[in-house]
Amino acid sequence: MSNRKFAFTRTLLASATAVALGATALSAQAETRVTYKSASAGTAYYQMGVELSEAIRRGTEGEIVLTLEESQGSVQNVMEVMARQGNYVFTTPPGLVDQAMAGEGPFAERQNPRFQEIRGLFPIPAITMHLVVAGDEGVIGLEELEDKHILIGRGTFGAREAERYLELFDMLDKVRVANAEIGSGPDALKNGQIDAFVTASSFPTPNVIETAASMPISLVSLTDEQIEQTGAARQTIPAGTYTGVDEDVETTSLPVIAYTTTSMDDDTAYALTKTFWERRDAMAEETAWWGGITHDMIGNIAGTLHPGAVRYYDEAGIEIPDELR
Repeated sequence: MSNRKFAFTRTLLASATAVALGATALSAQAETRVTYKSASAGTAYYQMGVELSEAIRRGTEGEIVLTLEESQGSVQNVMEVMARQGNYVFTTPPGLVDQAMAGEGPFAERQNPRFQEIRGLFPIPAITMHLVVAGDEGVIGLEELEDKHILIGRGTFGAREAERYLELFDMLDKVRVANAEIGSGPDALKNGQIDAFVTASSFPTPNVIETAASMPISLVSLTDEQIEQTGAARQTIPAGTYTGVDEDVETTSLPVIAYTTTSMDDDTAYALTKTFWERRDAMAEETAWWGGITHDMIGNIAGTLHPGAVRYYDEAGIEIPDELR
């Protein structure tokens, strides 16, 4: 090959490489990365994160990428607002956001002005309290937890709720509470190290499905009076949701919201909110728990909505309470 042809070929290759690199740079620049923090692996809320991540990828044609991070629960998710910058999305019951903003509860000794920067996006399936007990009775009463060794977890919202319930119903001194993380509950139950565990997750929750598939379990069903005492909303887990539990289980639930902070730009918050609602039906076809999400659940959001989310709701003609603007 002549020097002239070689030089020409080399120029073409260099140009092609530059174009390819340029396209890659533009692609990387166009891609928006969002950290999504919800719960520990194996829980329903982690699975929801996987499903939501895929829905956002499809709905934005890859322009927004949700990166899942495992979490020990809602309290940790809110606490991390103090240090997180940029596109941080987390899930939590709205009551914890109220407490964070007021410097109360688990945030009383860790107050921070960044909590005032929390902003709502959209609702996700509610937390449902599951009290899972070894045994083949199927459905049992709360009093049957007496003298049982129970794992409720540490530092999570579910653990705090479980402790509140045990105290409320004068059961705290009648049970032994295991000192372990909630993620070890199913294995500890299977191995006979504990008699019961509590998990707060939307149903059907993977860790209870897995446990019920490998051993006989029962679920605690609360009475009408007990549910009223908790101050939480009634939730029925239908018969047959879990293997061996062939009757309806009456328990409680609490709303859960996807939040971000004012560090997120309006366009990203708009795109996330828009894509969530537009992909909701498709997600519900794959997993039933998304089908229960309705526009009126927006009213459960504590604090205010992100301006980008407000833009979508106004554009779509979805009514939102004035106090959320």
